[in-house]
Amino acid sequence: MKFSPSLAAVFRGAGRTTRDNIRLVKEMGYTSFEFWSWWNEDLDEVEQVMKEYDMTLGSTCTKMVSLTDRSQRESYLSGLRESIAVANQLNCKYLISQTGSELPGVSRAEMTDSLIEGLQAAAALLEGTGITLVVEPLNTRVDHKGYFLARSDEAFEIIRQVGSPQVKVLFDVYHQQITEGDVIRNLTANIADIGYFHIADNPGRHEIGTGEINYDNVLKAIHETGYTGFVGLEYMPKADALQTLQQFRERYACYWD
Repeated sequence: MKFSPSLAAVFRGAGRTTRDNIRLVKEMGYTSFEFWSWWNEDLDEVEQVMKEYDMTLGSTCTKMVSLTDRSQRESYLSGLRESIAVANQLNCKYLISQTGSELPGVSRAEMTDSLIEGLQAAAALLEGTGITLVVEPLNTRVDHKGYFLARSDEAFEIIRQVGSPQVKVLFDVYHQQITEGDVIRNLTANIADIGYFHIADNPGRHEIGTGEINYDNVLKAIHETGYTGFVGLEYMPKADALQTLQQFRERYACYWD
């Protein structure tokens, strides 16, 4: 597996430059990283630093425009076109998409149809790019009240209806533990439709080992499916960030790509 620290999460509030954060991740023995909002980055600088340190950008987000709202469809696709261009510049193979919020007065079936149609239009833009769009369910109990897509079973069904190998699910273990639990059964049964993982512990979204999720067993289960893709470390550390990265690398060295 390719473990990819989220600069925005792990170094949140540190006040360092992206260059410094990439360098620190490299010094901790990682070969990839990710960040959320490419539009807040100096892309030419990021490209230069990646080459300098021989690093890979695991993922970044596409512009956060609602897919549940048909009136926002063209704005979403315009943002996706921009994001594809950025991904091509930085040789990034995964773009993270959220779905948007629930719309008052609109049925869930209608919002689901809009989401599926929007993702099918996105799939047409992604064809031939080598880039996969990964759609992320988020928990609505703690962090994202009002968000449309929370459950993994609904996410998998939507992805299957989209019907494109370039649109998959981002399975965030932290969010799914809060939403539904049973994460090992759910992820192993649906691994063919998962394009990316995020991990953090619960409660608090802190580093691995601070909460209730048994990541020894979760990562073992992911490994045993044959998954060799990215696992984003999207936690907000309670302890020193670099210490947590080192401890994670040492503990899970057996799964390192």
